[in-house]
Amino acid sequence: MKLISGNANQTLAKAIAEHLDLPLAEAEFRRFKDNEIFVEIKENVRGEDVFIIQSTSYPANDHLMELLIGIDALKRASARRITAVIPYYGYGRQDRKVGGRTPISAKLVANLVVTAGADRVLTLELHAGQIQGFFDIPTDNLFSTPVLEKDIREHCKDTTKLMIVSPDVGGVVRARALANKLGADLAIVDKRREKAGVSEVMHIIGDVEGRDCILIDDIVDSGGTLCNAADALIAKGATSVSAYITHGVLSNGAAKRVDESKLKEMVVTNSIDAATRTEKCKKLRVVSVAELMGNAISRIANEQSVSSLFE
Repeated sequence: MKLISGNANQTLAKAIAEHLDLPLAEAEFRRFKDNEIFVEIKENVRGEDVFIIQSTSYPANDHLMELLIGIDALKRASARRITAVIPYYGYGRQDRKVGGRTPISAKLVANLVVTAGADRVLTLELHAGQIQGFFDIPTDNLFSTPVLEKDIREHCKDTTKLMIVSPDVGGVVRARALANKLGADLAIVDKRREKAGVSEVMHIIGDVEGRDCILIDDIVDSGGTLCNAADALIAKGATSVSAYITHGVLSNGAAKRVDESKLKEMVVTNSIDAATRTEKCKKLRVVSVAELMGNAISRIANEQSVSSLFE
């Protein structure tokens, strides 16, 4: 087994390699003067089981091309099996047609990964479960719930006051799964989205008065939804509001918006490299999914069950 990392999130890739007690294979991802991407695998991978680790986060197009070209390079180097490890699957929010003459970009990206030569995919917390079916190759979608649950238990002194909150109706399944693990109650924020990136909170479903609320979501982008939800929860009598998010995209002044919000803190995983974001956002804390992803990689390599990680 060999591990290779693109440029998107080398910190996470190194942590995964350290957990597996394996070195990262030597590979070069660089650009020509006109910004074309060039990849060279500098180790023999013939007949090897190779895992290429690359989030397709900002700049999404560059990191996606690095992944595709890296897969092609491995295929042409006669790797036995290539697994694309995509901790954050960019374009995942474009999982359906939202109007006439619009794309389903999540499916297009899946097609590109398969066409490039990947034999299977390992990813984390897809925005929509149906994206798993967009791939015509075996695809494992991990859940960050075990990592978030562990951190909540370590930092919450009184779990009897906990209230897990879904920031919208679409995230209820995710929030309920965590609430069941923690033995906590569930509340839902009912909101109306006027346009992409802008949301208006309508009302809270559930009694949050005197409770320590934890908002659970898969992606935080502009942060508007979470900050509005925090305002609404505090207005309804919540003692405190924290947020636990799998993918911290944090674009367009989100860090400043979170710092100025009523959120006590925001916890994100390192599926996206958050080094620059943690410097800008004092309320941001990062937890690692390296052990979770490393265990999944080990199970795939040894032909063991991945789903048993969540049983």
